[in-house]
Amino acid sequence: MAAADGLPKWERKARVFLCLFGLVLSVYALHVELSREHDPDYRAMCDLGESVSCSKVFTSRWGRGFGLVQLFVAQDNPLNQPNSVLGILFYTLQMGLGLSLTKKAAVFLVFASWVSVAGSLYLASILAFVLGDFCMVCVSTYIINFALLYTNLKRRGAIEGMKEKAG
Repeated sequence: MAAADGLPKWERKARVFLCLFGLVLSVYALHVELSREHDPDYRAMCDLGESVSCSKVFTSRWGRGFGLVQLFVAQDNPLNQPNSVLGILFYTLQMGLGLSLTKKAAVFLVFASWVSVAGSLYLASILAFVLGDFCMVCVSTYIINFALLYTNLKRRGAIEGMKEKAG
């Protein structure tokens, strides 16, 4: 394992902030979705109007398995999890793997970030062009995903630079 001297000083704090914020938003999204399932009259703090409603988005077809999993399995299949559960797993993985300074971990973090950015772009287009809604929680997670990609690219570059200096 390499020393941390080659990493940007801001990287660890940025990762912790972004992952914790992403986790909080994902847990909140899961709370809103489950509350709305149990009580259709539930009104979330992020429901500000007809076209600014996160609960409308979370309970839509695209709020579970990106709207794609149910094309292959039944809607109530355990594989068709809320997107927020995937977010909880993603941010936990980003935080945990962020502790490792190996090149393999850095490459995987970048790969996972590219997948999350692709998912964010897909869901943002659904949000804008299909649902015609604005979801503050969703947009915030998209921004976090882009910021994590940037952070992970910087980390990978720094780790590769540390390996070259050591070798």
